[in-house]
Amino acid sequence: MISRQEVMSFSREFGLVANVIEKDFVLGWLLAGIEAYPEINKHFVFKGGTCLKKCYFETYRFSEDLDFTVVDTAYLDPLLLTKAFREIASWIYENSGIEIPAEMIRFDAYENPRGMVSVQGKLAYRGPLQPRGDLPRIKLDLTNDEVLVLPAIVQEIHHPYSDRPDNGISAQCYCFEEVFAEKIRALAERERPRDLYDVVNLYRHEDLRPDLKILMEVLEEKCRFKGIPVPTLEMLESKPERRELEAEWNNMLAHQLPALPPFMEFWKELSGIFAWLQGIGEKPVQEKMPVMGQQIDTTWSIPAQAQVWSAAISLEVVRFAGANRLLVNLGYQNKHRLIEPYALRKTKDGNILLYAVKHGTGEPRSYRVDRIQSAEATNQSFTPRYAIELNVTGP
Repeated sequence: MISRQEVMSFSREFGLVANVIEKDFVLGWLLAGIEAYPEINKHFVFKGGTCLKKCYFETYRFSEDLDFTVVDTAYLDPLLLTKAFREIASWIYENSGIEIPAEMIRFDAYENPRGMVSVQGKLAYRGPLQPRGDLPRIKLDLTNDEVLVLPAIVQEIHHPYSDRPDNGISAQCYCFEEVFAEKIRALAERERPRDLYDVVNLYRHEDLRPDLKILMEVLEEKCRFKGIPVPTLEMLESKPERRELEAEWNNMLAHQLPALPPFMEFWKELSGIFAWLQGIGEKPVQEKMPVMGQQIDTTWSIPAQAQVWSAAISLEVVRFAGANRLLVNLGYQNKHRLIEPYALRKTKDGNILLYAVKHGTGEPRSYRVDRIQSAEATNQSFTPRYAIELNVTGP
């Protein structure tokens, strides 16, 4: 098992409390345990916010639970699941040192709002932080009444910690068009903050351009299955949940992010997203920020896995700010300035540079990372002038 010190290092790097990092670490090993148990693994299809974080985007909100579509109803049996996850817990302890007490593994079946049987699982764990008192818990939501329109794919799990297995960790999960359509459908049906955050982030990613025709076909099939119309912006604006969505933005998301973007910046972006979905607007393509005089090592690229950079500042927080279109308050040469972060590049003599634009003047700038004195993500948004290259897709 990784050390408490490693958890604290990632906590500082991400700007989040340590128990959020510890849970992310345990989630990785729980997914590894499911992968190692073929009888369960072949019937579970990973989905939801944690799937986005662990399979697609490392500069993303941290999520707390595991959601699966179970393709065989026989595996919604609480007794079968309890037995299987006790064996999975034993495997996890042997391979990682994480303790999941067998007596604290519980699965309960219930009738969901759609009149179908779903299962909720809860398990406790003792990880690197070794908490006193009640153990932290992870929840698993297992449903069968979801239509899986496209074939599931196998994705590598993002597990940036030092005990990552040599062969990595993989999970059977929703493909990108499926998870995107599912999030749009969820936003239309329940209007929760995390769904708005997810839809906007899925749209923003420059390196993932889903097939719009396939995406709309999947969305239409999912809405038909749920008995709801294909969503429009007008439909979302008129729903009574719209006011609650804004009111709960901070409560539901702040603890999962180093800095919370303004609600209205995300809500306003929906107009462009729905225009794009309806084929009446193009997803903008922006040029990369030009090189500014330095000899750049073109063989180097920013790592996909988040990491502890061992710099004086948190570069992961800078990457997060770029992905979320947030200004960074940068301390450099004993002065502070608000910048728009765009890219990290490496010079041929080994220096890492942060490429940015000074927000007030629009001047392009590069800053040597080893000379940056402080960097803090703010809650102020910016409209990108260039492509943001700080976050790449997948582990």
